[in-house]
Amino acid sequence: MAWWTQTGDGSLMLSLHVQPGAKKTEFAGLHGDALKIHLAAPPVDGKANAALIAFIARAAGVSKASVELVSGEASRAKRVRIRGAAPGAVEAFAG
Repeated sequence: MAWWTQTGDGSLMLSLHVQPGAKKTEFAGLHGDALKIHLAAPPVDGKANAALIAFIARAAGVSKASVELVSGEASRAKRVRIRGAAPGAVEAFAG
């Protein structure tokens, strides 16, 4: 799949397209080469980024500290690294 890769250290790198201010937080399929995520949190004062990290951590079964926003802090296009995710965790995202 083009929207995720596994790095040399075993981490997962995700390419995401995030839509903040949605009715509910959910995975919403693919958007080009990125996984689209609707976030209920508004794009104000980092609330959407915090909600994204919490949502990804919960879906991957890891702590929030294991999820890192690598790029796209102020953009809808984001790259996120997940450390310590179990093999097959990506299936939870694709739903």
